[in-house]
Amino acid sequence: MSETVATPEPTTLLDINQIQGILPHRYPFLLVDRIIEIVPQKRIVGIKCVTINEPFFQGHFPGFPLMPGVLMVEAMAQTGGVLLLSELPDRTGKLIVFTGIEKAKFRKPVTPGDQIRIVVDVLAFRRNVGRMDGKVYVGEKLAAEAILSCFLIDRGRVEAGAQG
Repeated sequence: MSETVATPEPTTLLDINQIQGILPHRYPFLLVDRIIEIVPQKRIVGIKCVTINEPFFQGHFPGFPLMPGVLMVEAMAQTGGVLLLSELPDRTGKLIVFTGIEKAKFRKPVTPGDQIRIVVDVLAFRRNVGRMDGKVYVGEKLAAEAILSCFLIDRGRVEAGAQG
């Protein structure tokens, strides 16, 4: 009689409440549910459980729901943002914004019921400018990849500009 050995679930390092303490994003635009690996200043791995309840599935596409590629890229950016912001002592006054997307490729559709694993490796981060290599997996299959550029700004500067 053969025994089936269950693969242990990855340990959660940051849960959704801790992620919300780092990122400003909220429903329906928060695209990472938990963090399972962090190597400070180098690497982070996040998880998102994709459900049919995601609002984008209503229109993308009726009868054939697919997670939009741009949202997979956003999930990479948010996961990388958790890593970079979590290392700042004054993060509540800061915001990381996208400045570029390079070499984006979408290789496998992501559909309701999938759990995506978001892997982000820091290529460079100096003062307030960064570059990250992001990948999204469903199981062991690569679903999407991109090189992301970002810029760290003062949140007060953004809020002042919106009022002026």
